[in-house]
Amino acid sequence: MSAKHPGTATRWSLCEDARMTNRPAHYLSDPDGMFHPTENARSRWGDDMLNGPAVVSLAACNLEQRYGLPDFLPSRLTVDLFKAARRVPTSVRSRLVRDGHRIRNSECEIVQGETIVARATLVQYRLSEPPPGAEWACDTAFAPPPDLQPHVFFIGSDDAGWSPVGAEHQNTSRKRVYHSPIDVVAGEDITPFVRSVVVAEATSMVSNLGTKGIGYINGDLTVALSRLPNSEYIGVQGDSHWVCDGVSVGTGTLFDDAGPFGTGLVTAIANPAAQIDFGKPGAVPKLSL
Repeated sequence: MSAKHPGTATRWSLCEDARMTNRPAHYLSDPDGMFHPTENARSRWGDDMLNGPAVVSLAACNLEQRYGLPDFLPSRLTVDLFKAARRVPTSVRSRLVRDGHRIRNSECEIVQGETIVARATLVQYRLSEPPPGAEWACDTAFAPPPDLQPHVFFIGSDDAGWSPVGAEHQNTSRKRVYHSPIDVVAGEDITPFVRSVVVAEATSMVSNLGTKGIGYINGDLTVALSRLPNSEYIGVQGDSHWVCDGVSVGTGTLFDDAGPFGTGLVTAIANPAAQIDFGKPGAVPKLSL
């Protein structure tokens, strides 16, 4: 995913083709290794800002493409969001930190101009046989919405059921999200790992969506996986939400068709000046093809 990465020149051609096949994506790439945000990358916090899924998915995609191996599971990704990323050409710098027999560590930086807006670290574990014996597992369940539409962002809450209308879930009950994320870069199919990261970013929503909307902006995301998902649609359900003095901590469990497979964790800081009220017009950007 840079000018030196094999196949970059072809990707720009694919991006041009992708615009004619109606496949939505967060970015277009060019032969110089720059990523150009599309309308789908626009944030609810502001028209000139990138949304969380666009930032974390670019980091996940880069690290998986460059350093992923078939015998290793991308088990933990942590993305620190240093400052608001803008809708400007963006680049990625990455490196392999440790190439171990059982553990691989890599990291990348999301760069705009001369500014690092995010940094991500990826831990991969070699797949192996489990140890003997049985262990504790929490008792949890997840029921997806009955009617699905491609890439529609479904929100669920105990008080209101399933609906893509965010205003219907501005309550204090437990929340969940279910959807199939769009591609990160036009012309490149999203992978199961990156799909998990994008859905896990909604841990912030299922944690912090309250009666007046969302008033916390997350400063990080950690995704921990025990396996890769085996379905296109993935859900995340809120597990805990603790707040004090303008600081929020939230966790959620990731689900696919086979059941739970991972955890999302976010910390966030109060941002009431830019409160997102889903009842207001234009609060939810429309998907652009």
